[in-house]
Amino acid sequence: MPTLQESPVFPTLATDRLALRALGPDDLDAYHALMQLPETTRFSNWPDSPGRDHMEGYIKRRIENFASGQGCSWAIDDRPSGRFIGCIRFNYFIKDWKCGEVGYELHPDFWNRGLMTEALRAIVACGHTVFGLHRIDAWTLPGNPASDHVLQKAGFRYEGTLRGRGWWKGSFHDFRIFGRIVGDPAR
Repeated sequence: MPTLQESPVFPTLATDRLALRALGPDDLDAYHALMQLPETTRFSNWPDSPGRDHMEGYIKRRIENFASGQGCSWAIDDRPSGRFIGCIRFNYFIKDWKCGEVGYELHPDFWNRGLMTEALRAIVACGHTVFGLHRIDAWTLPGNPASDHVLQKAGFRYEGTLRGRGWWKGSFHDFRIFGRIVGDPAR
């Protein structure tokens, strides 16, 4: 059984249409612009229109998480244009349990093309093989069937709803919990 290890080399990934590389300081302007779009933050725990300092600190923490073996964040680039179009990540790893949680954002200009499913399948494979994860978790908010569908196409199963699990933007939010384990097939 593989163990969850700190990877000395960042796992750069490629799919037919995407390049997934380490999220870095050079992505600040593009990521900040993406997170200013209300449709990007609508179904998330991100603040509406996060400030530049917030985004700079977030990217710094994501870089530190990889260096310490606590997570891994990729910038998603459109391969034909080289344009930054989103971010996908393991928010955290629980090493003793061999599990982690994924999160992602994609520029609305690239929605409904199967790109996030493509990116998610790539990092799921990386999570199970490179990081030795047995289980990968994700959550969505009610009313976001597009994200539910992305997770299901990548082999995640809906496991239930945690009522009132999160508090942000002045109200409680339910979490729709999804999970997959090693060997679960993608659709």
